[in-house]
Amino acid sequence: MKPMKKALFIDRDGTILVEPADEQIDSLEKFAFVPGAISGLKSLSGLDYELVLVSNQDGLGTPSFPEETFWPCQNLMLQTLEGEGVVFDDILIDRSFPEDNAPTRKPKTGMFGAYLGGGYDLAQCYVIGDRDSDGQLAENLGARVLRVGPMSWPEIAETVRCSSRQVTLSRKTRETDITLTLDLDGKGPGGIDTGLRFFDHMLGQIPHHGGVSLALSCQGDLDVDEHHTMEDVGLVLGAAIGKALGDKRGLERYGFVLPMDESKALVLLDFGGRPDLVWKVRFTREYIGDTPTEMFPHFFRSLCSEARCNLRIEAEGENNHHLAEAVFKAFARALRQAVRRNVFDGALPSSKGSL
Repeated sequence: MKPMKKALFIDRDGTILVEPADEQIDSLEKFAFVPGAISGLKSLSGLDYELVLVSNQDGLGTPSFPEETFWPCQNLMLQTLEGEGVVFDDILIDRSFPEDNAPTRKPKTGMFGAYLGGGYDLAQCYVIGDRDSDGQLAENLGARVLRVGPMSWPEIAETVRCSSRQVTLSRKTRETDITLTLDLDGKGPGGIDTGLRFFDHMLGQIPHHGGVSLALSCQGDLDVDEHHTMEDVGLVLGAAIGKALGDKRGLERYGFVLPMDESKALVLLDFGGRPDLVWKVRFTREYIGDTPTEMFPHFFRSLCSEARCNLRIEAEGENNHHLAEAVFKAFARALRQAVRRNVFDGALPSSKGSL
């Protein structure tokens, strides 16, 4: 299933450019960037959001505000931003007067037809602006709003970056009922309850050592077997990782390592899009606590299939508890390395140009 797209709908005057007293940027003498706007937009351009410039321009093309006075300022802004690696995917400009009551004038949504057709996850989109009308536009679109003024551009950029890789998924079957929230940048909620205490203990290593946040609840048919619970948790966690990675631009992609007491574990991880698991771990006990050891490779295989990652796990040790914990800790450390992202680098970590 193709993931839904996300967009940042960004106002111009008062948000990117300083708005003069007469509210018309109609000469280069009035041209100035809002502090932090250029660096903030540059950091956002490396994320999996489309950048959409949205602006009301009262009477654009009329004698009082001719187009030839507008476009030099607009073009200078676009050229300056492009020089810093910021390119808008779309530009929406309404030319009506407020008294026209036009359906295309913000905060109405007449200009947004291409974004209302179902291809965009509007609940995950943002309107970035400086006025109450920008908040009303966000409400009309079903999006979120960030206001310049109450927030600085660095604060806005950090808010978007920290929310861009948070995913909540639910999966309900006749065998399990799972709700999971994952945040690869470690800003989300926590808490794990699968009904299997040792499995919870192992899953708890992932946020603790992986630098992510994980909230997970699973109601499974443990009266039948542990299989469905562990398999389905792996499927949902893998799907959440895959979705949270987005388009993978700026991603480290690879992760490696972990000794634990007498045990050692090696985990090699690649988010290259080709799922596979190599498992070389031998347990000598059927259960550790309430959790069957035969299900650990099945859990990781399920995770690989949904996260579309290549995973090689090797471990050895005498104490089975230590052995399992070393595996989960090593996986967490590998995950931490692999999901690290440079938000100022929009390149895909692949010589093919596709992941």
